[in-house]
Amino acid sequence: MTKKVRVRFAPSPTGPLHIGGVRTALFNYLFAKKHGGDFVLRIEDTDQNRFVEGAEQYIIDSLEWCGIPFDEGVGKDGGFGPYRQSERKHLYKQYADQLIEKGHAYYAFDTAEALDGHRKDHEEKGKTFIYNWHNRLKLTNSLSLSAEEVSAKLDAGEPYVIRYKSPQDETLHLKDVVRGDVKIDTNILDDKVLYKSDGMPTYHLANIVDDHLMEITHVIRGEEWLPSLALHYLLYRSFEWEAPVFAHLPLILKPTGKGKLGKRDGAKFGFPVFPLEWKDPKTDEVFAGFREDGYFEDALINFLAFLGWNPGTEQEIFNLEQLIEEFDLERINKAGARFDNDKMKWFNQQYMQLKSNESLAIAFKESQAELADIDVNYIEMVVELIKERASFTKDLWNLSHFFFVAPTEYDAKAQKKALKEGTGAILNKLIEIIESTEDYSVESLQTNIKGWITSNEIGFGKVMQPLRFALAGALSGPDLFQIMFMIGKQETIKRIQKVIGML
Repeated sequence: MTKKVRVRFAPSPTGPLHIGGVRTALFNYLFAKKHGGDFVLRIEDTDQNRFVEGAEQYIIDSLEWCGIPFDEGVGKDGGFGPYRQSERKHLYKQYADQLIEKGHAYYAFDTAEALDGHRKDHEEKGKTFIYNWHNRLKLTNSLSLSAEEVSAKLDAGEPYVIRYKSPQDETLHLKDVVRGDVKIDTNILDDKVLYKSDGMPTYHLANIVDDHLMEITHVIRGEEWLPSLALHYLLYRSFEWEAPVFAHLPLILKPTGKGKLGKRDGAKFGFPVFPLEWKDPKTDEVFAGFREDGYFEDALINFLAFLGWNPGTEQEIFNLEQLIEEFDLERINKAGARFDNDKMKWFNQQYMQLKSNESLAIAFKESQAELADIDVNYIEMVVELIKERASFTKDLWNLSHFFFVAPTEYDAKAQKKALKEGTGAILNKLIEIIESTEDYSVESLQTNIKGWITSNEIGFGKVMQPLRFALAGALSGPDLFQIMFMIGKQETIKRIQKVIGML
């Protein structure tokens, strides 16, 4: 590639950043970094009616938490700013005027009432009203009016929009990295509004102008923009600008059923669809976030990378550097990618095992009030014993609480299974063995207790089940002798004596 690669992620601040948007940002970021390019964040806030307070900062915070920070954008000027479209408002009118001068656009003075009347008339006849080549000379615009009439309307301050003049009887041959060759019959295109009566550009004009001025080389965006590709291509052609390379990403689909994953599917299916928790400023409704639900950001990124892309190998665990190295637009699938939350949990569990015991111990201590006064080195030793059974940091307490506090509740089924006739004598004998074990180590405890069981030809279950029940309150957990060593001799004996008292 001769030009420096420049890509952009251009969300609208109309609400929280959906996980599909994070995936789009990620693919842009991976492509830019693979080719030594720039990743630009542009805030497309031309639709002030849908603007939501706090949404812009939420987008920025989400990208930062996910570990895919932008090189240029709001607060990071790279020489192509401003990066909010509302602050670029003064730029767009001149480009709309250029299109009019070149004959590629025109003023349209049709009122909303008149257009609504045309639509209803068409509906009554079973037709669809499209404003384009077949009827524009019959409507109120600068193509059907004389130059004098147009000037008079403009001088009088009559409201108008500027529409693109889509060509007639032409077949466009467009290229998309993901979709391949796309053919479009221009006769089916409508004359889209480029500039609104309120003095603001529509998405289409602002998007093309900004991409050109910011020297964007590749537009990697969601499939929902595919229908706009023809218009955007025509705008580049009309301006006589070089068009960027386009790649339209497949939809992220619901776990079951039809349709793309929506913001309310999270509550329905029991998982987040936003990177961070979001509280709607208008309704105070709270939506769950992956961060607050205990997911690791690198696990989420790894999972999202595989929604619509694959490396062509069996490998699934990739850190960010590996994803950058392997990423290729050619390996993006056309078909929609189904969101599988069980797979997301699997990724989180895999990353849990890759985290250092120290970092998990710190996070565990911070998240659990009962650990406030516990030495972090002791917590780290506990984490090492139990983390392979955890998928989230929040799982650690249920898996390890007996290392820190004696059981206060006992599993009823476990009690019935572990405490039987003769259990009291066995537990009393265990206390004798433990008390007489001077070298109170895992190895000595194991040797002494297992030696006694073997020499007396007692079934291991008769001894180990009530012992585990006494120490942990249940019949599951890590190595028993590790538990005994960690909680110490006196605490071990105390817990056994408590269960003897229950018999």
